[in-house]
Amino acid sequence: MTTRPPRLDAPYPLSDDHIAAYERDGFIKLKDGIPADVLERYAREITDRVLEIAPGDAPLEERDTYGRAFLQVTNLWRRSEPVKELVLGERLGRIAAELMRVDGTRLYHDQALYKEPGGGFTPWHADQYYWPLATDRCITAWIPLQPTPVEMGALAFAVGSQYVEIGRDIPISDESETLLQEELERAGLEYSVTPYDLGEVSFHSGWTFHRAGPNRTDAPRRVMTVIYMDRDMRLAEPGNDHQVAD
Repeated sequence: MTTRPPRLDAPYPLSDDHIAAYERDGFIKLKDGIPADVLERYAREITDRVLEIAPGDAPLEERDTYGRAFLQVTNLWRRSEPVKELVLGERLGRIAAELMRVDGTRLYHDQALYKEPGGGFTPWHADQYYWPLATDRCITAWIPLQPTPVEMGALAFAVGSQYVEIGRDIPISDESETLLQEELERAGLEYSVTPYDLGEVSFHSGWTFHRAGPNRTDAPRRVMTVIYMDRDMRLAEPGNDHQVAD
């Protein structure tokens, strides 16, 4: 049994300006969302579990676009006590609640997303396409486990796209990359991509369109994500086959 570092539960000094920026843009990046030294405590464990569960045996050139984008493992918190400490830390859940202006959050799931050296781009998509949730009060915390330059595949956002209803019926694919790129440009939405420092965490809304470029470095882009929903969230009737499975 390990002991969760107190700073995983310590409040983050979120300001009214932070909340306003999130509501305007559909995302926000927060320095020291998780202190770098605390995050380093968990990075090795997450990596070990990902490589154990999803070793990526198939060569990149034999995979489809989605398979080349990253290795993906869901709900690591159920497989590792140290990962459970990180995922259930109060700090991130409280940030999520304050950004969404709700009284509390529940964990929906977590995902580790590892983009291998030479791994391909992640096409444009919105996460909530996959989730049978009754409202838009859901949010993803995107937590890089190393400093992440743009050329490693830093997450990019279409600013303000959470208010645009185009493309909400398109799953992640080569088609979504092409069609959403055209529609987002037509809507005049700004493209935002910047490096991440270690410990910097971004939060994006379920309907915010985002993508990531390929990993052009010789190191893996290691990312842990935690998805939260309003604690009062109810399920909706599934709108597509992915939501049925979810």
